[in-house]
Amino acid sequence: MAATESAGTARRGLRADALRNRQRIVEAARQIFEEQGLDAPLDEVAERAGVGAGTLYRRFPTREDLVEAAFEDELLRVAAITEEALRREDPWAGFCMLVERLCAAMATDRGLSDLLTVRLPTSQVAATMGERHAQALTQLVRRAQEAGVLREDFVPEDIFLFLMANAGVTQVTRHAAPHAWRRLIAYLLAACRAGHSEPLPAAPTPLQTERALLGHAETKGLRPTGRDGQNKS
Repeated sequence: MAATESAGTARRGLRADALRNRQRIVEAARQIFEEQGLDAPLDEVAERAGVGAGTLYRRFPTREDLVEAAFEDELLRVAAITEEALRREDPWAGFCMLVERLCAAMATDRGLSDLLTVRLPTSQVAATMGERHAQALTQLVRRAQEAGVLREDFVPEDIFLFLMANAGVTQVTRHAAPHAWRRLIAYLLAACRAGHSEPLPAAPTPLQTERALLGHAETKGLRPTGRDGQNKS
């Protein structure tokens, strides 16, 4: 994580003017990613922040570095939502809360929608939060199945299929029918209830899911090395 600027250690030792520039860049990136998605031109980020492109790339050599800094708080919230769902007394209510809250957040924030369907290859923060999310999600699924409310063949990887489907619906309907995603999620949750005996096609394996998320990250210009933001923008 040597190049990544999002952790608190990256902010120590910066001069006051450098720190202000960094904060302006992060705030501008958060706004533009929310509006346009993670593949938004980084030149626009620099312009909105009121800094030169050189300043931006000195602080954040790769697009991934900037994404991590801009969404550090959101990564924490995603992990917290999953853990909150696990604390719900009713396992089905907890499961539905998780799906609905993540999908609702995606509906209003293109950057977060992208972030929930990619894997940041070298981000330590994202890896840590992702592990917290995965552990709580596995427990949530197991708990709902043991309570007899979630179909037995549901697997945690199915959640990522839901998020990918929701990302597609929200992208197309965001302006014309901004609440269309709610109907999709209602259908998906109904199909998850225990009692459905129809066999499902095979679920993606964890490795296949990981590859899919990494592949989608590449389409957004997120790579382990290189000034991809400069090349992609």
